[in-house]
Amino acid sequence: MTNRKVLKGITWNHSRGFVPMVATAQRFSELNPDVEIVWEKRSLQQFADFSIEELAKRFDLLVIDHPWAGFAAKTKSILPLDQYLSAEYIKDQQVNTVGHSCTSYSYDGHQWALAIDAATPVASSRPDLFEQHKLALPKTFEDLLELADRGLVAFAGIPIDVLMSFYMFCCSLGEDPCQAEDKVISEETGIKALQLFRQLATKIDPENFERNPIKVYEAMTQTDEVAYCPFAYGYSNYSRRGYARRLLHFHDMITLDGKTNLKSTLGGTGLAISSSSEHVDIAVEYAKYVGSAECQQTVFFENGGQPGHLSAWTDNEVNRQTANYFANTLPALQRAFLRPRYHGHMYFQDHAGDMVRDYLMQGGNEGLILNGLNELYLKSRNLEMA
Repeated sequence: MTNRKVLKGITWNHSRGFVPMVATAQRFSELNPDVEIVWEKRSLQQFADFSIEELAKRFDLLVIDHPWAGFAAKTKSILPLDQYLSAEYIKDQQVNTVGHSCTSYSYDGHQWALAIDAATPVASSRPDLFEQHKLALPKTFEDLLELADRGLVAFAGIPIDVLMSFYMFCCSLGEDPCQAEDKVISEETGIKALQLFRQLATKIDPENFERNPIKVYEAMTQTDEVAYCPFAYGYSNYSRRGYARRLLHFHDMITLDGKTNLKSTLGGTGLAISSSSEHVDIAVEYAKYVGSAECQQTVFFENGGQPGHLSAWTDNEVNRQTANYFANTLPALQRAFLRPRYHGHMYFQDHAGDMVRDYLMQGGNEGLILNGLNELYLKSRNLEMA
C-alpha cells in the first residue's frame, strides 16, 4: 500500500503495559488502513529510569511515568497535548480522572500526557489461603503484624517501592513528604514512619527485598506461601480468571489508627507524543482514541489494561471480570498522594530508595537516615534550578 505511515511507540514489558497498546494500535490501524503503529517494550526498571528525552528522539509515542512531567516541561521533548486536543476532550479527562491521575501529567500549565492507566499501592490477598488458615483480613497495623508473624505477608522491597511506601507511611501519619524546600519530612514524622516500616520489615522474608510488585504477585500466585500483601502497586491482571495459577483479590488498605486507611503514593502511566514525531496529527488521533471512555472500558481493558478513565473503574462488566478489583480499590486511588514532579526529583527518586531499603534490612539511626535523605533532596532541588 502506498503512503503507509508507520509510527513507533515504546511502553513497558508487562501484560498490563504492552498488550493493550498493541491491541489498540491494531484496532486503530483497522480503522485507519494507511497507518501502522508498532509498539516496543522495555523493562519496568528501564521504564522508571531511562530519560524520556532520549526515547523521544527514537519514538513517536511514549508511555511514561508521571514524575517525568517536570522534566518534560523543561526539555520540551514531548508535546503539550492541551494544544492539540480540544478543550472538551481535556475537560472529559479532568472530570473522569481516577484520583490525581490526570493532574499528575499536568505541569507548568500544560498537559504532557493522557492518563491511560491508573494505579496506587493497594492490599491483595489469596482468598483460598485465608479460608484454609481460617483467617480474617487484617484491618489495623497490629492485625498486620500478627499475620506477618505467621510468615504469610510480603511487600515489594526494591528501592523505588520502599521509597513510595515510606512516602505512604508519612502521609498516613498526617504529613505529606517533599512539601518544604529544605527537607523531605519533619523529623518527628520521618522517624515514626521509618520505625513503623522497619517493625513490619523485620517480619518478612528477606527475599522480598529483591521483589517489585509483579514479583510479589507472582510469588503469591505461583506458590502457597504468601497469603497477603498490605501494599504494592495494584495489578488487576491477577484478579482475572486464567491469568495466574491462583486468583488474587484486591482491597483497600489497613489503618494505622483504627480509623483512617493508609494513604499510598500514586502510580499509573500516561500516553505522550514525541515533539520529534513526523506524524503528530496521527499520533494525536491515536492518543485520543486510547484515552476515550469507550476504548478504556473495552479494547484497552479487555487486553490486560488497567484504565485511567473513571468510567471504566465504575463499569459493572469491568468489575465482574476482575473480582471487583476496580470498585474495591477505587477509594485508595481517590485519596492517593501525588508525589513531586519537579525537574530534579528523578535524581532524588533514583537514589533515596537505597537508603530506606538499607535501613529496613539492617536497621540504623533514623535521624541519620533522614539527614541523608535531606542532603539528596537539596541536591535534587538544585538540579531543578540548573
